[in-house]
Formats: sequence, C-alpha cells, structure tokens
Amino acid sequence: MQELHDAPLAPFTTFRLGGPAGRLLTATTDDEVIAAVREADAAGTPLLVIGGGSNLVIADKGFDGTALRIATSGFTLDGGRLELAAGENWSDAVARTVGAGLAGIECLAGIPGSAGATPIQNVGAYGQEVSATITEVVAYDRRTETVVTIPNADCGFAYRHSRFKADPGRHVVLRVRFALEDADGLSAPVKYAETARALGVAVGERVPVATARDEVLKLRAGKGMVLDPQDHDTWSAGSFFTNPILTEEAHAAFLARVAERLGPDVTPPAYPAGEGRVKTSAAWLIDKAGFTKGYGTGPARISTKHTLALTNRGEATTEDLLALAREVVAGVEAAFGVTLVNEPVTVGVSL
Repeated sequence: MQELHDAPLAPFTTFRLGGPAGRLLTATTDDEVIAAVREADAAGTPLLVIGGGSNLVIADKGFDGTALRIATSGFTLDGGRLELAAGENWSDAVARTVGAGLAGIECLAGIPGSAGATPIQNVGAYGQEVSATITEVVAYDRRTETVVTIPNADCGFAYRHSRFKADPGRHVVLRVRFALEDADGLSAPVKYAETARALGVAVGERVPVATARDEVLKLRAGKGMVLDPQDHDTWSAGSFFTNPILTEEAHAAFLARVAERLGPDVTPPAYPAGEGRVKTSAAWLIDKAGFTKGYGTGPARISTKHTLALTNRGEATTEDLLALAREVVAGVEAAFGVTLVNEPVTVGVSL
C-alpha cells in the first residue's frame, strides 16, 4: 500500500482544489482498505476516504489526518449480474455493460467518480438512479469492525440519499452489486423527457442501449458534465446543489414569490416527490435569481454551460468556490424563499 506524507489532495478531486493530507494511503485491494481503516480507527486518527474525488470540496488548509484513496479494481459480469469493486471507474463500467448489451445504467454514462460512491449518493441522471439496479452493497462496518452485505431494501435509498450518506462515518463501501436487464440490446424504457426528445422517441419507449448512452453523453457534454482537462467548465463537481423538495405549504409560498418577482404567468418546474411534496429545479431557481451561465468575475464562476455547476477557472481556491456558493444560496433565498443544499461533501469547510 502506497504511503505519502504532506501529500496534495487537489489532484484527486475534479475541482482540483484543496490542501494536503498529513498522510495519504492508496489501497488497491479490499484487505488493504480494511487494514487502513482499522489502523486509523484504532489510533483515533481522522480518516478521509477518497474515491474518484468528483463529489468533494476540501479545505485549502487540507486534511490533518489520514486520507485513504480507494484504487481497488474488479469488474465481474455474469449474465445480468454485475459486481464492481469500489475503486472501479464508474463511467468505464457503464460503457462495458452497454458493450455487453445490458440495460439499467446506460443513462448514467459519463458521470465521473468511482463505483463505490454511487450508492452513497444514490447517483442518478436522465431518469435513472443506481438504487433501481443495485441489489447489494458490500461494506466494512467501522462500528462492528466486520464486513457486511447490505441488501437494497436496507440501504435507505432516496433522492440523492442513502443510509451511507445519513451516517457517513460508519461504512466504507468495498463492492457494489447490480442486476441489469437483457432486453435484446435495447435500453430500459426512456423516462426522462429531455432524453426522449433528443432520441426522437416518446417517454416509455426503448432504443438500442448504445444509442441511449451516446445521446446521454452528448447531452452531458453540452452542459460541461463530462470531464475534459482542457475545459474549465468541467472543473467542477457536476451539479453543486440538489433540487429542492418542498412541502405543499412551502411550495404555495414559493409560487407566490415567483408570481411577485416574475409575474403571474410564470410557472416554475414542478415534479411529484412523494405524498404532500413537490420537487422543483435548482438550476431554474439559480438562473431566475440572476445567476446566469458564466456568472462571476473571479477564479470561481458558474459554468458557461450549466447554471448548476460551480467551476474552478484554473486559479481558484476552495474559499473562492465557497464564496460563490454562498452568494448563490443567499440570492436564491432572498428571491424565492428557498434554501439550496449543496450536493458535494465538504471536508474542513461548510457553506
């Protein structure tokens, strides 16, 4: 297991931000992951687990403890049953399942990060979420000091949420298992209206699975959501804020604020989010509050391609990024009375 001291963490995040770790370990097997976690826990050392770094905002001062980078590998496909090691590149794994003609995660193509992070955030996009195909998560339980296999029903999946996110210090994901569909080379039914329009089909129809993946990659690239070292619009964590879920009372108050600010004929996006709840669009809120694409004059700005992405233009610090995030949150709150919540995990800092 590789060990470095006073090691920069910025290169291991898609923001390319954050100071050094006192100690950086890189684990390439499950046993190495478990040994590193046990050692840190036994010594009472703060531990930061890093996968693909696509959902991390690390303080400029860095992390005073042990950072554990999970670089395990393993891709096993048996019929429609898929097992991924936590360190597997997610987008590459999606490409391989599409190449095998299997459906279920094709619309999650191009999402940066590692496989082990997907159940934590219940990663989703374009009408699919990993919770629909995950069967089990194998993890090291730091509380019981054992390896546990957690079935889907016990993962507590919800919109961008899970039991792993609710109790972030307890489990370290080792492997994720999925059940994919063999639909004779066709995709899962297309659920997302934007994807259906781009594909020229009705919602609910199927298309060749590779066609669905390729179209999603085009849509993501057009929003700066596919990593490209030469494109600062992709120096981000993707969507920085989750879509707000409002109670009926809060939604009514929100609609009143919209009418007051934008006029009675303006109708904001609204989607059912369970009994008595409505989900609206964070991107819409940000834009209508005056934070348009490319907003900002400093080294951290809103993406020129998508209002939900906050970006490092090359010379930003974490504090630059947080200043922009706080400005957006305050502006949306003042305009519409809705509080945005950050999606990335913050380390040593907070909004």
